[in-house]
Amino acid sequence: MFEKAYKSMNHKITAAPELIADTIDLTNGLKRKPHIKAKPIFHKPVAVTAAIVLCLALATPVLAVNVPAIYELMYLVSPAVAQYFIPVHESCEDNGIRMDVVSTYIHDDTAQIYVTMQDLTGDRVDATADLFDSYSLHIPFDSISHCERVGFDETTRTATFLITISAMDGKGINTKGGKATFSVREILSHKVSKEKIPISLDLTAIGEAETIYTIDSSRHDDMYTYVGGSSVDGKFPDSYTVLIPGNSVYLLGEGMDITGIGFVNDQLHIQVATHDKLTLDTHENFQLVDANGNDVYYNSICFVEGMGTNNRIDYQEFIFNVSPEKIGSYKLFGSYYSSGMNTKGNWQVTFPLIGSSEK
Repeated sequence: MFEKAYKSMNHKITAAPELIADTIDLTNGLKRKPHIKAKPIFHKPVAVTAAIVLCLALATPVLAVNVPAIYELMYLVSPAVAQYFIPVHESCEDNGIRMDVVSTYIHDDTAQIYVTMQDLTGDRVDATADLFDSYSLHIPFDSISHCERVGFDETTRTATFLITISAMDGKGINTKGGKATFSVREILSHKVSKEKIPISLDLTAIGEAETIYTIDSSRHDDMYTYVGGSSVDGKFPDSYTVLIPGNSVYLLGEGMDITGIGFVNDQLHIQVATHDKLTLDTHENFQLVDANGNDVYYNSICFVEGMGTNNRIDYQEFIFNVSPEKIGSYKLFGSYYSSGMNTKGNWQVTFPLIGSSEK
């Protein structure tokens, strides 16, 4: 998804084929002649990229094999800025998985980092690998971040990620003599996606909900903990009315059940319980489709039973503004997303902060 988006954005800005070819040729030559040293001169794009490749090629034989693929990928994902990335190549290994911080591009209030994760012993890193928001760049300012997997090499079992981090203080990123520490705690893989599954429930047989509960959005209730809810008429209510969770009435996917469905004040409520949201990122979505094939907009509320315990259950309740009298002309579909594996570790690398103007 990310790769296609960038292709579309940059289809008019492409790196010269001879630039990439020269870079790869130079890389191959360096692997045959390891005594060649790189000079710290960055006058032209070719010189910049060649220096990056040289640094990486001489550092680790395993990575040297993958250098052409990594840099071809960098040009493919973002050809307009790939030449400005500065080599880092700092790595660490834990639990049989190696993390390499390959290169960075720090400019203004944004830092972009290419990172690879390689499974050295098995297939825990695959084409669906996800860092699961467990990554962080330890820097002395508030920031927001975004991580996308941009490539996967099946032969070496290596996934490549592009992490973009933006400072929120408006002062930019101070790189003068500074360092940053990038860390990862978890890797999700072997993901499962099932979309628009027909839900075989008779919607016309659904009646008024018999058991409802009011969740106060400003505090923790005795039984449930409020997590978040949609705005109603542009405002966030002080409380939400939800169904009291019951037994499973429909299994949407492993670890996910519909635990309540009914009408409250002429609105259809569908409640889903998830048992492994924090470990496998199991989540869902629902579509209520009218006779013309249009999706009905919904509000939702999320709450938790057993917050902070090993028996935690996450609930999400979907609320559709459709009355019992009209529900017969609608169809209900569900989507299920989860991961088959969660691999934990302590991957951490510290590297110097070098701005694009300091090369």
